[in-house]
Amino acid sequence: MANIVLVHGAFSDGSTWGPVITALRGHRVLGVQLPLTSLTADIAWTRRAIEEFDEPVTLVGHSYGGSVISGAAVDNARVSRLVFVAAFAPDTGESVASLTDGGAATPGMAAIQRAADGWATVDPDRFGPGLAADAPTATQHILSAVQKRTHPDCFTTPSGRPAWHDLPCSYLLCTEDLMLDPALQRHFAERTESTLTELRASHFPHFAHAEVVASAITSAAS
Repeated sequence: MANIVLVHGAFSDGSTWGPVITALRGHRVLGVQLPLTSLTADIAWTRRAIEEFDEPVTLVGHSYGGSVISGAAVDNARVSRLVFVAAFAPDTGESVASLTDGGAATPGMAAIQRAADGWATVDPDRFGPGLAADAPTATQHILSAVQKRTHPDCFTTPSGRPAWHDLPCSYLLCTEDLMLDPALQRHFAERTESTLTELRASHFPHFAHAEVVASAITSAAS
């Protein structure tokens, strides 16, 4: 039995891991609920979740959550491995915003809208097609309706020295991702020297491919 901590991305919450948690039967799983108020706060919140386990933890991050786990696992003896699911893996001084600028433009990124105060959401009409095209239509509507506003500090704060320099990593690359450029994902997988799993899936593989996602996580954890 493995200990697994799941970290969601921007514009969402821990419930997006629901199908994957079901598929991770037999393991101790904790889904973090990030405040999405800043990268610093999200890292701190994740470290609190990790502290609930006395034994080694496999730390999993989706999308923006890759930046969070890269920081939360630094000098953290409780974390044994990192798993990136269509996720950012910033190096020192890089941010989600700077890395995005270095990748190809995508429909999902184009659908992000910002309020006057900077808080970001995704255009509700483009959320499903841009982020979860292979999820059931009803699920797309739910994800769009319950999406969580995300503060710009989450995207613009530079990373410190990331934990992936020191820990073994796995990467699940979604080849049909219309949010995070698959070529950029491949770059992240290579720089982290990850064990790579490629999946013909959208940015949210949690729904149409929950068993495959869970299998990649358990393979890493074992």
